[in-house]
Amino acid sequence: MASCEEYAKDLLKFIEDSPSPYHVCKNVEDELKNTGFFVIDESDKWTPAAGSGYVTKRNDSSLIAFKMPADTSKIKGFHITAAHTDSPSFKIKENPEMGVEEKYVRLNTEKYGSMIMSTWFDRPLSVAGRIAYRRNGRIVTECVNIDRDLCVIPSLAIHMNRDVNKGYEFKAQVDMLPLMCLWDEEEKTLMSMVAESASVLEKDILGHDLFLYVREKGRVMGAKDDFVLSPKLDDLECVYGALKAFEDSAPEEYVNILAIFDNEEVGSLTKQGADSSFLSDVTVRIAKSLMMDECGYRRMVAESFVISADNAHALHPNHPEKADPTNRPVLNGGIVIKYHGGQHYATDAFSAAKMKDYCERAKVPFQTFANNSDIPGGTTLGNISVSHVSAKTVDIGMPQLAMHSAVETGGSKDVSYLICALKEFYRE
Repeated sequence: MASCEEYAKDLLKFIEDSPSPYHVCKNVEDELKNTGFFVIDESDKWTPAAGSGYVTKRNDSSLIAFKMPADTSKIKGFHITAAHTDSPSFKIKENPEMGVEEKYVRLNTEKYGSMIMSTWFDRPLSVAGRIAYRRNGRIVTECVNIDRDLCVIPSLAIHMNRDVNKGYEFKAQVDMLPLMCLWDEEEKTLMSMVAESASVLEKDILGHDLFLYVREKGRVMGAKDDFVLSPKLDDLECVYGALKAFEDSAPEEYVNILAIFDNEEVGSLTKQGADSSFLSDVTVRIAKSLMMDECGYRRMVAESFVISADNAHALHPNHPEKADPTNRPVLNGGIVIKYHGGQHYATDAFSAAKMKDYCERAKVPFQTFANNSDIPGGTTLGNISVSHVSAKTVDIGMPQLAMHSAVETGGSKDVSYLICALKEFYRE
């Protein structure tokens, strides 16, 4: 088993290699294929074999993998871990180039999710995502990454905005547009660079889903190497941890499932989001492959358990007053079990007890989170996904600071705690 330090460094490499949700799914798919999983399409006829593992994707940005027990006659239900592939960013609009007085070229973008916009200023940025293009008379999709320091969102000098440190309101269409190059009528367009990066002809590209991403590499840091500093910790830390636990699992009485969904940051209301039929479609098809009828499937769901893994707020060193008085997670304090009286989190007494038991069996620490009652919090995958597959569910996450910043801070030991606890879950 890898050390905490090795897992932390491997996590940062995974994030570096995953500049968009499409790259996240491709990297997870590739890793599972390399460990013997079979790739199946939703349009295929499914005949999963005992003891085998399978991967299917939807929209290239959501993925569900499952592993069958060696003896399918003993199957009771599903053990599911859910996380999400997307992070707040800026999406590239159609016709993206915008000239400025024939001096500069900017890119036209729009907000994707709720980010701390000020953290995106003055950082090296580039563009990644996927394209849809014509190949041999068919429309196909492919990941693309312009792997260079391509653009920057420059701050306005304080001499021209004396109120910037007094609560200035940034406008996405005015303040947040990235500068790409100086004006030149012969200059390459963004799409020409995208085509070059993907080794396709620009004229064959018929569609794109492209996003800005931060080029800075994650790192382990702090006086005692206590922290990881990286883009996209929310929620690629949980994607990575769930993948590492899942790929080595050997299920006995449950079908083990890894589900990673896109579009959590914008409400999950898409065909590939947690509020879609994706998870229920897969579980129903697995049950039918086992010759289960509708009643048999419902019995499997009733025996199932879901761990919804999406990062949690840690106690902030400069603003401890923002935390709940008695539930105050800290970095490297272990897995955070999340509670909410208004049911934004799916945790209840039974599911919390199960999660605590997994942690204790794995000998990893856990802690609890609830919002300060005067500060509304966000939502996550748990209640959304189980509205379609109504299994017992707990919401957890890893503690972090600066959630939805362009670069976030977590604990260097926590991802190893997550992996150990989820291995225990998948082993049951």
